[in-house]
Amino acid sequence: MKPVAFEYCYPDTLEEALQLPVEFGEDGALISGGMSLGAMLNMRLVRPAAVIDINGLEDLAKIEIKADKVTTGALVRQAIAMQSTELASTVPLLMQALPYVGHYQTRSCGTLGGSVAHADPSAEIPLSIVTLGGSISLSSLHGQREVAATDFFHGLLTTDRKNDEVITALSWPKTTAKTGFSFKEIAQRHGDFAIAAVAAKVTVSDDEKIKDLSLGLGGIEDRPFVADTSSFVGKVANPETANAIANAVADTVSPMVDLQANADYRRQLVRVLGASALVAAMIDAKGQRGNV
Repeated sequence: MKPVAFEYCYPDTLEEALQLPVEFGEDGALISGGMSLGAMLNMRLVRPAAVIDINGLEDLAKIEIKADKVTTGALVRQAIAMQSTELASTVPLLMQALPYVGHYQTRSCGTLGGSVAHADPSAEIPLSIVTLGGSISLSSLHGQREVAATDFFHGLLTTDRKNDEVITALSWPKTTAKTGFSFKEIAQRHGDFAIAAVAAKVTVSDDEKIKDLSLGLGGIEDRPFVADTSSFVGKVANPETANAIANAVADTVSPMVDLQANADYRRQLVRVLGASALVAAMIDAKGQRGNV
């Protein structure tokens, strides 16, 4: 099957790219990597009057290291991100997640911003930025705004982005001392969307107690989210605590049901993957020395 006929637009500047969504409204579709939209077009799941290709906007393909955060342009390719030594040292959770994203061929075209815009609840990049407490930059003819990643995802393939807005960048907090990370997922095949994915960030104190904790879940509910683990801050960072956290979180989730898994199976994956990711993050945190 092929897409329905549409007008193809290739803006040369951000200003032009911001005008086109206003012109076409809900009938316009933005495309960057096209790894998701391309398939949806071919299956006629979406039938836009116009496809707005923003790949000519080179300024959106930059990685910038700042004092307290890292900014990745919306058009940074997943393969380029994987090769970045700067990202490896400043945003290690993203680097752990990226090998699970699609396949070698798709990562060469797929973009960080495109994955966030598509908002599949099982996708690894949205889960990573939610877990780290990052944010998404959006631009329109009315100006710019920044949306916390935890507020950006509204549900299945639904985000806070308005029809006249373009995602321009993602902001990732830089890692700090004595903070460890881990990313775990299970899928039918490597590269498929996760049946369940867990991202863990743990900061430990000098006496090896949990100082800060973030446990993100993907593929469980209709959006990636961070579980409430505040009651475990101050507990000893050990496998027993990790198991207790994973069990407590599993008891509170409302898992999706689809052809891949029922609710009970996904809940059990939260227990198993959650405990495994937390233990790995704790070990990683205890191995950190000095400031990053």
